[in-house]
Amino acid sequence: MNLSISLHMLARAPVPGRVKTRLIPALGREGACDLQRLLLERALQLPGEGFSERFLWLDDEADKHLQALAEKLGWTLVEQPAGDLGERMRRIAALGLAESDGVILIGNDCPALDGGYLGSACAALQNQSVVIGPAEDGGYVLLGLRRITSSLFSDMPWGTEQVLPMTQARLLQLDWSHHLLPTLWDVDRPEDLPRLAALGINI
Repeated sequence: MNLSISLHMLARAPVPGRVKTRLIPALGREGACDLQRLLLERALQLPGEGFSERFLWLDDEADKHLQALAEKLGWTLVEQPAGDLGERMRRIAALGLAESDGVILIGNDCPALDGGYLGSACAALQNQSVVIGPAEDGGYVLLGLRRITSSLFSDMPWGTEQVLPMTQARLLQLDWSHHLLPTLWDVDRPEDLPRLAALGINI
């Protein structure tokens, strides 16, 4: 029997000066904001097959255009809970696991993450406690869970290359099985922009 799995995307609302700040020197405040909106709208168009529900968790109110797009594409728009990134992820995962057998958490800034990748994550989660989509920078672009503990989210140096190895070390301590998907890249620095252009995404 297939597990019911909900998809949860955590994203920052596109507000100039508050998003993609590492790219502001290259793109300017408005350009970085436009990129965030483009990536977010692209991620909202990911296929929904295999998921019981899909939630977009924003850190601020969505404007009317974003709200309408999310609703049209079948996402439930929710405001992110309080706390640092780890606490927000923990609370969102716990809420998701109260309603479904498994949860998959993603961001919006990995354009290489597609429907096939999500399908692989869902398939792996049928047999594993945890599924991780590693990022080239040492973090991860996807986290799938069938169970939860605060140790996966607390005292984690988010945004550093230590996130993935520390997460794996804690899973080893917990004796929780986990599956690694292929490594992907996300858009965070100016040197990522040519790779975006290679995908046909131009700012």
